[in-house]
Amino acid sequence: MSPLVYFVRHGETDWNAEGRLQGQADTDLNARGQAQATRNGRLLGRLVKDPGRFDFVSSPLKRTRETMERIRAQMRLDPLAYRTDTRLMELNFGDWQGFTYAELDAASPGAKVERARDKWNFVPPGAGAESYAALLARVRPFVEQISQPTICVTHGGVIRVLFRMVDGMPERAASRLPVPQDRVLKFEAGALAWL
Repeated sequence: MSPLVYFVRHGETDWNAEGRLQGQADTDLNARGQAQATRNGRLLGRLVKDPGRFDFVSSPLKRTRETMERIRAQMRLDPLAYRTDTRLMELNFGDWQGFTYAELDAASPGAKVERARDKWNFVPPGAGAESYAALLARVRPFVEQISQPTICVTHGGVIRVLFRMVDGMPERAASRLPVPQDRVLKFEAGALAWL
């Protein structure tokens, strides 16, 4: 049986609000994102009665670290006493990072349509760019190595691949899955459920 894991997407950033492909750009939470992280911390504080049993791990990007620190503060824990893991970083959008789809279409007509044909396997141009399939290959070993109850702060792309990996969600549906920033995803006994 797999241990209990709570997955949390980082709070909103200005780039989220603008519809920019954020990827691995190191952006900060905006005021709304800070409030989302604080609310998720309150929820986890109510759910987790023995936080000393839990591992706390975050993507190393600023928006996830700030989310984790706000969560831990709401749980009355040392905000900085957690670890990071690069396998939890967001999908790398290569040369597309920082652009909205409207800006990409203006610069390269048809780019959005090309990606939409097979969003799961599409790799944007540029060094280090990844498909969702590649992201799943990066995330799977992290998930398989979880050995104790865990609170994990990560990104929308990582949560999408979790639904493919755990629930067998079809690739097309997983790549388009909306991932809220104001809810907690519970993984227990092999099943995922939004709280």
